Amino acid sequence: IVTDPTTAATECYYCHTPVVLSGRVSGEYLPQQIIPFAIDRKKAEEIFLENMKKKKFVPHGFFSGKQIEKMSGVYFPYWMVDWRGDTSMEAEATKVRTWRTGDTEYRETQFYRVYREGNVEFDDMPKIALQKANRKLVEGVQPYDQKAVKPFSMGYLSGFQAERRDLEKEAFGAEIARDTEQYAKRVLENDMRGYTTVRPVHQQVGNRQERWRYALVPVWTVTYKGRNGKIYYYTINGQNGKVCGELPVDYKKLSLVSALITGVVFLLGLAGGFLL
Repeated sequence: IVTDPTTAATECYYCHTPVVLSGRVSGEYLPQQIIPFAIDRKKAEEIFLENMKKKKFVPHGFFSGKQIEKMSGVYFPYWMVDWRGDTSMEAEATKVRTWRTGDTEYRETQFYRVYREGNVEFDDMPKIALQKANRKLVEGVQPYDQKAVKPFSMGYLSGFQAERRDLEKEAFGAEIARDTEQYAKRVLENDMRGYTTVRPVHQQVGNRQERWRYALVPVWTVTYKGRNGKIYYYTINGQNGKVCGELPVDYKKLSLVSALITGVVFLLGLAGGFLL
């Protein structure tokens, strides 16, 4: 068995027997929660092929039988964060009223100082806890239904690959602070209805409380090495089938179709000239 330092579950290269490296999912690295796979390999392959039918310029090798055999079900490590805090915002707002009397149009602008404050709560904010993961694609298949969360058990890993986290809570402190301030701002702005314009001038967030949980979430992954040497990734949410991918382009096929279209347009132009 050859693994990366973060691999927690895999399979034997020769006999494909599932192997769980229990030492890597124990102690401080023992997940508290897991969202089990709800989509099996057969269904994941169907979703993948159905999406490929819509992509006319993807190389055939990307969705060949040999390529589909490489599809892997992987549990990715996440930090799930519940956040509570007090927030307030002061804003400048206007109400604009226009009306016409005869040939004259009137415009009235009223100016307001608006203030809102309250307690905001955000549950299950996900943060991928693996440095080597393609964050854009793994997070691109969010969200997951948190009602399906189960207490972690080793049995869920059998038959799948799993990764152990290598990013701790501290790595996300600034990101969580930024995200929650943006979310809180959006909540308060949405409560400032009835105005023509709203311009925030001051926002404050305090009394922060956070609860962190270490969890594993299911993702079906496909990788493909293009002719340019670039690795392309395609991911499928293992719970609801949502897809996210970066696809290679078959430029020969694209050039051929472009040439055909150009030829057809040219012939139609000639035919139109003869008719005239």
